[in-house]
Amino acid sequence: MPNQAGPGTGEQARRLALGQLREAILRGEMAPAQRLVENELAEQFGVTRASIRAALIELESQGLVERIRNRGSRVRVVTVDEAVAITECRLVLEGLCAAKAAAAVTDAQVTELQDLGTAMRKAVADGEPLTYSDLNHELHAKVRQFSGQLTAVELLERLNAQLVRHRFQLALRPGRPQQSLNEHLAMIEAIAARDPRAAEEAVRAHLASVIEALRD
Repeated sequence: MPNQAGPGTGEQARRLALGQLREAILRGEMAPAQRLVENELAEQFGVTRASIRAALIELESQGLVERIRNRGSRVRVVTVDEAVAITECRLVLEGLCAAKAAAAVTDAQVTELQDLGTAMRKAVADGEPLTYSDLNHELHAKVRQFSGQLTAVELLERLNAQLVRHRFQLALRPGRPQQSLNEHLAMIEAIAARDPRAAEEAVRAHLASVIEALRD
């Protein structure tokens, strides 16, 4: 991560440190179990140790960081069992968002989803699993956005942030993008048809498949 100029103290510094640390974890730049040394991070971001400490406490509440007694903080390791439990919660909330999106989607939003579907087909055909993974993430984010269900969206953002490592691992598993492509296209088709029940069922089927893949 590049050194960034910014305020050294206060609430603005805390927000800067929080944003930069969170993005680094979500982008995979900080690996699970990697130690987070306050002095090093403070120097890197140009803020005080107090700002870093406050940011780490917030990230702990989001499930991204764990503080180990007498050893400091590290990027939290999410086990397979935890990933399955999180995805079970996603299944319910994402299904709700898909149903809401299908009931409220506009023609322009349908076009956005269909364009994403086309891009996902191309990524799979071209053998680009990480591009496909990014598009997959974008599709789910669009569905949540179009749902207008802000409470579910907030909960899902916290849950999804904890699954970054497992998302990348699944994306790189041979044959997995091809399997999930059809599941995502079914989601898009159901929302485009403005069929809330079918949209919810499509999302639930997709995430049930994710759970099965996590357990393999």
